[in-house]
Amino acid sequence: MKSIRFDALLRVLVLGLPLLLVAILILGPLGIMVAVSFWKKTGFAMVPDVTWHAYATFLSGVRIEVFWRSLWVAVSSTVLMLLIAYPLAYIVAKKVRPTLVGVTLFLFSVPFLVNFIIRTFSWSDILGRSGFVNSALMGLGLTDAPLDWLLYSDFAVYLGLVTAYMPFMIFPIWLSLSGTDKRYEQASWVLGEGRLMTFWRVTLPLSLPGVFAAAIFGFVGAFGEFAVSVILGGTGYQLLGNSIISSLNVINYPLASAMSTFAVLVMLILLVAWFFFFDLRLFLGKIMGRQ
Repeated sequence: MKSIRFDALLRVLVLGLPLLLVAILILGPLGIMVAVSFWKKTGFAMVPDVTWHAYATFLSGVRIEVFWRSLWVAVSSTVLMLLIAYPLAYIVAKKVRPTLVGVTLFLFSVPFLVNFIIRTFSWSDILGRSGFVNSALMGLGLTDAPLDWLLYSDFAVYLGLVTAYMPFMIFPIWLSLSGTDKRYEQASWVLGEGRLMTFWRVTLPLSLPGVFAAAIFGFVGAFGEFAVSVILGGTGYQLLGNSIISSLNVINYPLASAMSTFAVLVMLILLVAWFFFFDLRLFLGKIMGRQ
């Protein structure tokens, strides 16, 4: 009897302590953020209150346009990243020899050994008027003058977002593809389907949990981004992250909290959709012992 009680207590401690730590370090700050969003700003002071003033300011001003623009940039860049990440993950999962998979995945993670800000600033040097790209184009005679649209433009921002977050998306897609049962594809071939239709009807649907997980990784990063838009888009290129920082700079914490709450809600909806529509065992694949 004592042994059973001890085992039950041990399970509670093993599971309860990490959950308590998550609640304190993650849910606690989120709760404070939501509470501050209802406060009232008077001058340089914030008065604890329950008011919708910060949300009304956000929804009725120019910042809501920045929100929709950020949402569009995040969605479109995520689609672009998926179009690049999926073929790469497919090649690693289906074409690369098992002994070389680890090395290949490590190569995709090498860029993360360099600081994110340094990598972003390097693009500004490469794409600038006197940068490598313009110098190469003029040296080859393809253009007579530097191309100004390469930097401080939508092109530069999208390039920065793709190179920053696309490598993250390869790993969940690869994990989902490598965890699928090859017998499903073989059965499709036996039944007369070609490789293209087998991919469309069998491989792609089975990999959707990993695709959706990768989309969440890319979308969350792009939606909350602020460094790429400033460095590669210029000071006039505003995304939601820049608006939040601007509000913090003028000590308008309720408005910054209101915008952050909206961003968290969008990300939470995506996470709930992932857990609701997909079986985690399909995503985790081999890690959960699925053969």
